[in-house]
Amino acid sequence: MKPKVLITRKILAEALDYLKEHVDYEICTADRNPTKQEIIEKIADKEGLLCLLTDTIDKEVIDSARSLKIIANCAVGYDNIDIKEAKKRGILVTNTPGVLTETTADLTWALIFAVARRIPEADRFTREKKFRGWELDLFLGKEITGKCLGIIGMGRIGKAVALRAQSFRMKIIYSDPQRLAPEEEKKYKATFVPLDELLSSADIITIHATLTPESLHLISREKIQLIQKDAILINVARGPIVDEKSLAEALERNQIWGAGLDVYEREPDVEDKLLSLENVVLLPHIGSASYETRLKMAMMAARNLIQGLRGEHPDNLVPW
Repeated sequence: MKPKVLITRKILAEALDYLKEHVDYEICTADRNPTKQEIIEKIADKEGLLCLLTDTIDKEVIDSARSLKIIANCAVGYDNIDIKEAKKRGILVTNTPGVLTETTADLTWALIFAVARRIPEADRFTREKKFRGWELDLFLGKEITGKCLGIIGMGRIGKAVALRAQSFRMKIIYSDPQRLAPEEEKKYKATFVPLDELLSSADIITIHATLTPESLHLISREKIQLIQKDAILINVARGPIVDEKSLAEALERNQIWGAGLDVYEREPDVEDKLLSLENVVLLPHIGSASYETRLKMAMMAARNLIQGLRGEHPDNLVPW
């Protein structure tokens, strides 16, 4: 008899085909994110759970699962899961690290250019048939080449962003709780600086930190005031790292030149003020959304799940 598995939301067909060979799965909802109550109602008799970053798997959910052996998160981060509660119950937790580094770094640069060169504004202007010919001061933006890039969080994605920055002859500074080894700093041509210095010095700031109690509102109202008036802030990490309301106010007052956001403090809700501003580019959390990467994530999560159900050591086990 195959183990019973709950999948919180439909994933890519190739991963579902793989799972079908090994388990009997039920999909909680197909066309929207499930509520916590919907997960609770369907998880009671399941041995495995494959969930997404948008699913809150807290004590209440875990307590509802009588037979759960493994939670396979289809994401690199796992702050949506109560790891301590899973440990108490002996439930394995896995994630999907390493597969989305390059595509998220690409998206970071897409946002940098979109904000710096005012691409969404110019696109709307053209579609609305307002273009009447070349003008000297039409949609003046910011140059990227030779500027100072400040990277907050120098993990895999931060490093990939730094490598791309070298092509633009940028000065690269970074801030991270753990400083890189000298040979890595040389490889990435990056100089370690305290966060306040980074915020006050960089022309472009990109955030790639993990969300922890310490990084919650790391970019607070006070920190935002340190950012240069002509600077650009990009967040592709986690929304709550930035005080979204304070950022919106700073953008509205032109205290910061522009911002690009792929994540939000209260997803899927976005601070209302941001929606009306032209100097911010807003994306719907698509940092890893290339087909190749999302398929790798889904397959990795599925394999982690099957390994755990077989009693094997999953390849991507989150440490307790």
